[in-house]
Amino acid sequence: MSAFVDFKDVWLAYNDELLAQQQFAVEDINLQVGEGEFIAIVGPSGCGKSTFMKLATGLKRPSRGTVTIGGQEVTGPLKITGMAFQAPSLLPWRTTIDNVLLPLEIVEPYRSSFKQKKGEYREKARRLLASVGLAGMEDKFPWQLSGGMQQRASICRALIHEPKMLLLDEPFGALDAFTREELWCALRDLQAAQKFNVILVTHDLRESVFLADTVYVMSKSPGRFVVRREIDLPRPRDLEITYTPEFTAIVHELRGHIGAMRKPVAGLATASEIAQ
Repeated sequence: MSAFVDFKDVWLAYNDELLAQQQFAVEDINLQVGEGEFIAIVGPSGCGKSTFMKLATGLKRPSRGTVTIGGQEVTGPLKITGMAFQAPSLLPWRTTIDNVLLPLEIVEPYRSSFKQKKGEYREKARRLLASVGLAGMEDKFPWQLSGGMQQRASICRALIHEPKMLLLDEPFGALDAFTREELWCALRDLQAAQKFNVILVTHDLRESVFLADTVYVMSKSPGRFVVRREIDLPRPRDLEITYTPEFTAIVHELRGHIGAMRKPVAGLATASEIAQ
């Protein structure tokens, strides 16, 4: 069976001058992700995690290699993906429900029928908001919501048009620990129910191990995948699993890989050995 996400020999330099100098942000990326799979990407700051996301969304085209998603080569921005970032970026003049509905106003095939089906779409948005604990908040404005509530609404907005893949770039990084864990569970439940693919970029190793089927570790720039770790913890996972020795061992293992790359001598030697 073909992969839903397929990166083949992907390299990216941000402009022609850097390409001429052979200075790449990411290099030799090979990745195959099955349909409905949840992957997480971790690594040191500046390693190319966000660059990878730009390639996955079609916001950047590779200097070399190909990116194929859903059987189609990515040549521009994708309509089959939803995105959420560290900052919720809700429009302050729109209510929560109208923020969630925004993609349906601008993305086909929903846009052409938005006026006729607005009532149906609003009900769909209400159900989605209720599924993440925001029932009763539909008519509040962003400034009336906590940070965690804003991020829940942002994830609903990313999912309202039923994308086949959700791309998350540090979505919970600015939240307190309790809110962050609540949102892990909300995302876990949404993904289990709807079976969409997820690519999560995060600095939080506990987050990656709790949520993902597979965790990939990126090297220091130029970024490449140096570790692929399947998370063989049973699903559904609840927060209690994060206190078990099995969970902690995986987190420590991933931390060890990233820590090795941060050492100035040994880390460079390892990276060069891998590059060869």
